Amino acid sequence: MDKNKQQIINPGLYLVSTPIGNMEDITIRALNILKISDIILCEDTRHSGRLLLNFQIKSKLLSYHKFNENKVCSKIINFLKDDKIISLISDAGTPTISDPGMILVNKCIEENLNVYPVPGPSAVTSALSVSGFTDQFIFYGFLPKKEKELENTFKSLSNLNYSIIFFIPAIKINNYIKQFKNFFFDRKILIAKEITKIHEKFIRSNVDSLKELPGSLKGELTVVLSEKIKEKKNKNKINESVKIEIKEMFTKYRIKDVVEFISKKENLSKKMVYDFCLKQKK
Repeated sequence: MDKNKQQIINPGLYLVSTPIGNMEDITIRALNILKISDIILCEDTRHSGRLLLNFQIKSKLLSYHKFNENKVCSKIINFLKDDKIISLISDAGTPTISDPGMILVNKCIEENLNVYPVPGPSAVTSALSVSGFTDQFIFYGFLPKKEKELENTFKSLSNLNYSIIFFIPAIKINNYIKQFKNFFFDRKILIAKEITKIHEKFIRSNVDSLKELPGSLKGELTVVLSEKIKEKKNKNKINESVKIEIKEMFTKYRIKDVVEFISKKENLSKKMVYDFCLKQKK
């Protein structure tokens, strides 16, 4: 790239997306910004330290997680006011998406300080992209722990005809499967496990026929529910070309096979096809 066309990296807060599993998914821009950052905020310094070591980045790490977010926030704001370049990363994926950072972002907005996104890996869009479901979607994140709150949440979401995405601890997935069958029985489901990692796996099913998963599953799962499955309405009339096809099939196949094939192919009720077949027999 022409150096003159490279983005100027101004002082401010950079929300840097990091790999959700495969280290090769990090972007060149993310690496460049992390390398020149005065401080990198992270959830777990040990976890993020391995990422930086892998790419030979020596910027200072500072612990920033949901338990110290309010306490550390004012300190970071002061750094930003001194024209520092601060990066925020999560353990995996895009910061602030079901991860710490929103308090700091809002404080920066209040103080009129620059906040920049550095796009990259996201379990949300990765799972949706391979689901085969509509790209009109709702991302909910982690579900409420209290049973009544969960029930109210599911009641509300079940009325929305979009893809719906959740993050669910693997150890709790079977409890949620029972709830899905009550509220989302008319949808398909994709359960994504260890996206981009060696043991990556995608489980696909209709919600109403989904079986319990092995209790040995670990980590977090990304679960995508489809839009509502639309039932095809049977046609109320057999058109002439289909009648000709049925008559031709009589010479080779049994009535039972003809009814099964035509009703499925033409979206006709089996009774209608069967009655027509009987008339032809007489």
